[in-house]
Amino acid sequence: MKLGRIEIPMGGKNIIIETGKLAKQANAAVTVSCGGTTVLVTACMSKKPGTMDFFPLMVEYQEKTYAAGRIPGGFFKREGRPTQKEILTSRVIDRPIRPLFPNGFLNEVQVVATVLSSDGENDPDIFALIGASAALTISDIPFEGPIGAVRLGRVDDQYVLNPTYAQREISSIDLIVVGLKDGVVMIEGESQEVEEPKMIEALQYAFDKLQPIREVQYDLQKQAGKPKARVALVTPHPELKNKVAELAKGRLSEIYKIGEKEQREDALNDLLDEITSDLSVFEAYTTADHEISASDIKAMFEQVEYEEVRRLIFDENKRADGRGPKDIRDISVEVNVLPRTHGSSLFTRGQTQSLATVTLGTRRDEQLVEALEGVSYYNFMLHYNFPSFSVGETKPMRGPGRREIGHGALAAKALTAVLPEKEKFPYTIRVVSEILESNGSSSMASVCAGCLSLMDAGVPIKDAVAGISIGLITDHNKHCLLTDIMGLEDHFGDMDFKVAGTRKGITAIQLDLKIKGVAVNILFQGLEQAREARLKILDVMQSVIAKPKEDISEFAPRIIILQIPQDKIGEVIGPGGKTIKRIIEETGVESIDIDDDGKVHVASLSKEAAQKAVDFVHGLVEVPEVGKIYDAVVARITNFGVFCEFLPGKQGLVHVSELSNKFVKDVNTVVKVGDTFKVKLIEIDQMKRINLSKKQAETE
Repeated sequence: MKLGRIEIPMGGKNIIIETGKLAKQANAAVTVSCGGTTVLVTACMSKKPGTMDFFPLMVEYQEKTYAAGRIPGGFFKREGRPTQKEILTSRVIDRPIRPLFPNGFLNEVQVVATVLSSDGENDPDIFALIGASAALTISDIPFEGPIGAVRLGRVDDQYVLNPTYAQREISSIDLIVVGLKDGVVMIEGESQEVEEPKMIEALQYAFDKLQPIREVQYDLQKQAGKPKARVALVTPHPELKNKVAELAKGRLSEIYKIGEKEQREDALNDLLDEITSDLSVFEAYTTADHEISASDIKAMFEQVEYEEVRRLIFDENKRADGRGPKDIRDISVEVNVLPRTHGSSLFTRGQTQSLATVTLGTRRDEQLVEALEGVSYYNFMLHYNFPSFSVGETKPMRGPGRREIGHGALAAKALTAVLPEKEKFPYTIRVVSEILESNGSSSMASVCAGCLSLMDAGVPIKDAVAGISIGLITDHNKHCLLTDIMGLEDHFGDMDFKVAGTRKGITAIQLDLKIKGVAVNILFQGLEQAREARLKILDVMQSVIAKPKEDISEFAPRIIILQIPQDKIGEVIGPGGKTIKRIIEETGVESIDIDDDGKVHVASLSKEAAQKAVDFVHGLVEVPEVGKIYDAVVARITNFGVFCEFLPGKQGLVHVSELSNKFVKDVNTVVKVGDTFKVKLIEIDQMKRINLSKKQAETE
């Protein structure tokens, strides 16, 4: 493996790509460095094609804790299953490179990105993506790149390339844009209700700035690149598709006029079974190397379907379910559909249906995330579930896969921009989207359902959010954008462009392609078409629930925040937490948490219990005042008087002479432990002892 090195100035930093030193047995390996962050990216290819009928690409992104100078937590003290960040980054690398391999290429390809060093400032994910392109470009693996990639932020109305973690916290946009020379390949990002013209400007800026990253990889290829290997591409007999089209002649057009997904699929399966029932008609296409099988016929049948779906759109301006290019399927909305959840909604668009629920928790329910940049706590989670029954299939129920994690993360980005500030709404919020039916764009249905359930739960979100997916069909110089794509349009189409936002602007955006890039001007048309559709969906949603409910569910915990002096925190906690445990036990609240700045969070399912706890805490920090009358409880009796608790954790002595206006011979004849009465604080002596009077309080 030859040595090679290139350096790319980017946003005031230098990105350095090197090869030839590490992992020499891989087809190619590069390191990408910026500041103190270094990522090793390798690319490997199997010697022979696999037996699958799809391209077996595997992408793995791994963050090693040693990269940040830390030892993993937990019992095993080593990295385990992939974190959510690692899964999402693997998807970000996979999605733009997958369309850039040749059709019919079935050799297994694996790209592995390993973070070797992290400075806690620069996110390694964008360097892993650049490294994947560079490794594939210089390798002998067939790859129609290279691609360029940048992360774009906007701080103080200025664009920032590859912003640091700190800059991203205050940035109004956070976009990853990947592209070729002539078009964009992938977009992933979120923003703070950015209007479409501003988003268009940002995308154009990012597209221009990624070009040097793409072009400089040719220099690395000249320094250390390998000749591309000659691999066998799986290509069936060129006339086989014509024969399948002949047998399906006329039938597909009629089938694609069936609006219902299940009926249409049944008719397609019946037609395919009929065509494959007698393989003898395909004997002429069998060669010495390959005998025509039912799977070959199925593959050609899909190509015929692909062409028919596109023909209907271009020639008849009709989609498979009869809609026009900009038509949205019928939408129905319900809220408060489940009796005991804190919030719930049912959003149905055509044959895609999401049931969303909201659960409100306390600070103790926050998600702790240990990452290279440090430990973070998140008080908002959105989880997306896609059971097999949603598409009428059967398969084992396992944990969430990469797709479910990716769709959930996208929906979470869409809603994060409108969530209330933690100080104003101190709850941990969990939204769960259960996909009950799916026929296209279930992630955007999750955005709509999630927003509705938040409003039903009384979460004071800033504005309603909706999402829509825009598809694309291309044919040489022609193209057609499709609003609200269904499953077959996603399968046979060229683009899945998801855009979510409010009436003001965009909150989340994601682009995936099956073709090798799409022109920037087409994306700009897609943004406008998505905005028009989003406003229509918001009209339907807000006709059912116009704004968040005034109060949270009766089944949700009540959280009250009060402020105490910092020097009183110890008194509220008590030795070994004794006092705070006592408050919880005596009042019946769920939890009490105290910040270092003196903020006390009291959580309870009962308003009354919460108020009792608040009063208790106030009493603990209250400074006793001479002359003030208090309610007291007898705690202990002596022969010279009684000790009473007049404030939580504070006791004073009522001397026998201050118990009554009459002579008291035996204290036990006047009071007993547990009695309550009013007392007046008459003195705090030099030794901080507190003297109380029952008789003076009664007189007053």
